[in-house]
Amino acid sequence: MFFIGLPYWFSFYDSYLMANITMADTAPSCDTYLFINGETLLPNGVRAFLYTVVLAYCFIGLSAITGRFFKSMESIMKHSREVVTIDPHTNATIIKHEKVWNYTIADIALLAFGTSFPQISLATIDAIRNLGQLTAGGLGPGTLVGSAAFDLFPIHAVCVVMPRAGSKKKISDLGVWLVELFWSFWAYIWLYIILEVWTPRVITLWEALLTVLQYGLLLIHAYAQDKRWPYVSIPLARGERPEDWVPAEDALVDYDGIGEALPGQTEDIVDIFSVHSYSNAGYHHIPEKDVEESSASLTVKSNKQEDMHWLSIWWEQFVDAITLESSESRKMDSVCLRFGGIFWNLIITPWKLLFAFVPPYEIAHGWIAFICSLIFISGIAYGVTKLTDQISCVTGVSPYVIAFTALAAGTSWPDLVASKIAAERQITADSAIANITCSNSVNIYVGIGVPWLVDTMYNFFVYQKPLYIDNAAGLSFSLLVFFATSFGCITVLVLRRVILGAELGGPRLWAWATSVYFMILWVVFVVLSSLRISGVI
Repeated sequence: MFFIGLPYWFSFYDSYLMANITMADTAPSCDTYLFINGETLLPNGVRAFLYTVVLAYCFIGLSAITGRFFKSMESIMKHSREVVTIDPHTNATIIKHEKVWNYTIADIALLAFGTSFPQISLATIDAIRNLGQLTAGGLGPGTLVGSAAFDLFPIHAVCVVMPRAGSKKKISDLGVWLVELFWSFWAYIWLYIILEVWTPRVITLWEALLTVLQYGLLLIHAYAQDKRWPYVSIPLARGERPEDWVPAEDALVDYDGIGEALPGQTEDIVDIFSVHSYSNAGYHHIPEKDVEESSASLTVKSNKQEDMHWLSIWWEQFVDAITLESSESRKMDSVCLRFGGIFWNLIITPWKLLFAFVPPYEIAHGWIAFICSLIFISGIAYGVTKLTDQISCVTGVSPYVIAFTALAAGTSWPDLVASKIAAERQITADSAIANITCSNSVNIYVGIGVPWLVDTMYNFFVYQKPLYIDNAAGLSFSLLVFFATSFGCITVLVLRRVILGAELGGPRLWAWATSVYFMILWVVFVVLSSLRISGVI
């Protein structure tokens, strides 16, 4: 059957190739410039290459600032409050520290939202700069739908091979995952309904508002499932988890991707997933004293660092930014590795120096660093939108195609890093897979909902007209392809749970086979969506 269909596929590829050649030949000249006026004198091919290099450099910066963003989230989630109770048997006063953030809510509201913020900020900026136009741009929705596909397929492909050979990691709380999975799928069904059923190719103010409000319903439903509220929760028992999760010493990872720890963390690297722990009875609160003393806690400090003023720590951030070689790299026997590390640090020194202005996350439980990181991420997202415009201008490629391929992959890097670390270092698959499913929900309810709400409110009060969606047919087609491929992805995860007893890991042959299968699904999604946008199908 495969060889019989070969002539058809060759003919199909030829038509696609000719369509792209025609599009490139008829692409209008691009007279706009990004940096200097002399750019317009360069050939379009050279300009496209330069803009692509700068875009990749922006993604590197995005990865670096996301590292600081993670650390601020860690500090926020570490925050606890004193709870005074009386022992009914001994009448003794018991003082303990309870986490402010619930486990499930932290996954959805901080972890998933934080890793999706690059896409959200990009879509919001794209909406704001298009205010006054009755037609919404496709850059934001394209990036978010493409990011959903990248989250579901390549990130699952990476996570499934992360556990050590033969080890298995399964979802402990199936009830919470099923709730998150339901809202994730419903998000894309809802998007298709408002695009093609209720008001075809038009978004009204009420549709945008309902889209945003459903994020609140997701939080309430997930919390109800975590607490096992009657009538609204799935009656599934939660699996056992250790009261404290301690990562292996050889699994330490630097979130900044710069090959060395930040000031205040020279010996250990903090981990955003160590805030989660369960006892057999449910959510278990770790006392503040234990969190401070644990080697895997959110803020690992030596006695000397605890006495150091935060201004000194802030100064050390600038010193670290201009340091090209760490003390650890000097101990390496390989000269090539040492020079490679120096070269890499030299490349990202401008980003490190810029992000050193972010205040230490020890201040105000990390909230100041959290807000400052959001500002920097938004600034990079604005630069990414301008670069995308220029790349589309000089190549003639639709911004939508660039959005759900290059932009989706680049802005989804924080999701990949977060899920990879969870799959490596946690003993269950909960956070690794929950980050994927929750990020997909956040992409629609917040990432698309908020920009559309901004545009529809402006159009409603200024023009008394709804918002028309540019390339709604292509977006709807991508949603249909995503439904089909995502069903194949979830089916394999369920089969792995039934046959192998775990979603991640297992025999290396089956793990790699699953990983390749997920990557094939992603390629199918990208190719079919690109062909649809190009007018081939």
